[in-house]
Amino acid sequence: MATYEELRQRHFNEMVQRLPAFIARASWSPEQLKAERERLLRDLIRFVKQESPWHGRRLARVDPDRLREEDLADLPVMTKADLMANYDDILTDRRLSLDLIERHLDALTDDAYLLDQYHAAASGGSSGQRGVYVYGWDGWLPGFMMLPRAMSRWNAGHPAPRPMKVAAVAAENARHISAALRRTFSPPGFQDYHKVPITQPLPSVVEELNRIQPYMIAGYPSAMRLLVVEARAGRLAIAPKRVTVAGEPLLPEIRQDIEDTWQAAIFNNYSCSEAGWIACGCGEGDSLHVQEDMLIIEPVDASGNPVRVGDRSAKIYATPLFPDTVLPLIRCEITDEVTMLAEPYTCGNTLRRLAAPQGRLDDGFTYRQGLWVHPIAFRSPLGLDPNVVEYQVRQTDRGADISLVTKGPVDVGNLQDKIVRSLERVGLRRAEISLTIVEHLERSATGKLKRFFPLTTRKSPE
Repeated sequence: MATYEELRQRHFNEMVQRLPAFIARASWSPEQLKAERERLLRDLIRFVKQESPWHGRRLARVDPDRLREEDLADLPVMTKADLMANYDDILTDRRLSLDLIERHLDALTDDAYLLDQYHAAASGGSSGQRGVYVYGWDGWLPGFMMLPRAMSRWNAGHPAPRPMKVAAVAAENARHISAALRRTFSPPGFQDYHKVPITQPLPSVVEELNRIQPYMIAGYPSAMRLLVVEARAGRLAIAPKRVTVAGEPLLPEIRQDIEDTWQAAIFNNYSCSEAGWIACGCGEGDSLHVQEDMLIIEPVDASGNPVRVGDRSAKIYATPLFPDTVLPLIRCEITDEVTMLAEPYTCGNTLRRLAAPQGRLDDGFTYRQGLWVHPIAFRSPLGLDPNVVEYQVRQTDRGADISLVTKGPVDVGNLQDKIVRSLERVGLRRAEISLTIVEHLERSATGKLKRFFPLTTRKSPE
């Protein structure tokens, strides 16, 4: 059996060999991209009908040789609940099982291969429902290559020092896909890579970053907001040229704070454990490019009907097209609100653009008589207060209890009135809102900050 380092080095070398061709695909014409998606889709359906008992039953009447991308709408949707309830029957390698993968995850202290071939990751998910995912050798490669591809055009005009100092401000969690990918493909002599756990006290984070002096800093948007406050207070003295964020919505006020504080190029990325990197920022503007050469996404409304380009969806159905799919997800439901854009490209990347995602359908609150309130009703007044650094909103029967982390004085009464008026505009009258200033907010085990807790959600996700 090969050692971890032998496998990792082999994987890294393959990534280096494949990366130039992978980057070139971002310049393909829409016709080329569609033809590639349909080829991969037919290969995927042909494979899973033979190797996945669960998909074999569901797709028994589908002819992969005649399948077109437009025909996906006729295939059944699958949910995370479907995945976890039928896991072993969905897998395409009979050596694997959910029990084996769980035992592998339980033993992880660092990145590791399963059966010398696979990678596994676990996610509590923003909805709070846990998921377990496994990726094949070839399927693990695009998960990393999509990021340097997205940055390639910007990097060409802004060469970085070698080795480039990178600080990842997130949880040090071997079970999390982003941490594992960076470990697998850490390039010797190319990056001086540092993990800085956001779950430690903030002064310790600041001390580490001041010592590292990163050229590039990566992490959750909520973590960047904390660091901006520390930089403006003079405690954090760094000057990153690149800021990469993922794992949470990059809210407009956080993007503006990063730009004003560091004047750095911002690469916003939208990912999930189910589908990997769905869309990546290129450093120009605030939109993202859908990784549509390896993925099909269908933006739909709450009832599953397609939405038009330019309209915000309630969720998406995602179909990853990785070549060695071991856990095939076909029209997998992901409750993120996204908006596809039709405007022409300006950066040379021909992959379709997506507006920066701002939240999830699950973040909305449903009150009596079925009144549904979008999280923006809370986010707008909270995000506009310059002294509110972080917040968490917990729904109550008649309103919400809101915890705030602040960097200066906040007129609690005035902010409360603004939130009440915002909720009145969407139909929730005489809302009862309480605001409490706290020193810090609870984060999940992965370091993410969950902002909204509906009545049915009383705990942070694991």
